[in-house]
Amino acid sequence: MKLLFELFLTFSKIGLFTFGGGYAMIPLIENVCVTGKEWITHEEMMDITVIAESTPGPIAINCATYVGLKKKGFWGAVAATLGVILPSFLIILLISFFLDRFLEIKWVASAFKGIKIAVGILILDAAIKMVAKIKKEPFPIVILSVSFACMMLVNIFALRISTIVLMLAAALTGLSVYLIKRHNKEVPE
Repeated sequence: MKLLFELFLTFSKIGLFTFGGGYAMIPLIENVCVTGKEWITHEEMMDITVIAESTPGPIAINCATYVGLKKKGFWGAVAATLGVILPSFLIILLISFFLDRFLEIKWVASAFKGIKIAVGILILDAAIKMVAKIKKEPFPIVILSVSFACMMLVNIFALRISTIVLMLAAALTGLSVYLIKRHNKEVPE
């Protein structure tokens, strides 16, 4: 029971003090769950992030659910998921009652401008840490480089290509390389 409460409280703090959505939460989840509490490893965090990005739902909720599931099974997943969701839900619910008046307050509007910058930095920080942790082998570096180039071209030329298409292309490429490697190991020379 103590671990369930700890999961709920930990993810409530992450949900309460992170602005900018799931990507901004990744560095905090990693800091708390990998470095602080050692609930998961860096490798697991990388895997969780990739899986959470490719499955339906917000990335932070998927990460929290996985960590909770790993630590305490189904009820751990429920506790961690509720922990990360409830603070944001309650804050948005409260703001929605006063939204018109809330956005007219100058210091609130200024704070949100600053928060936008901080969110961008948090997301960039998460990306840099993930890139630093990838295996320094040709295949991951090629996938990273091609994906980055595609994203830049899409943004520069304002093309409308879904990120899902890029993820599926990378997944198919990875699967193809895996199957080729497996086939080459099975074929006697």
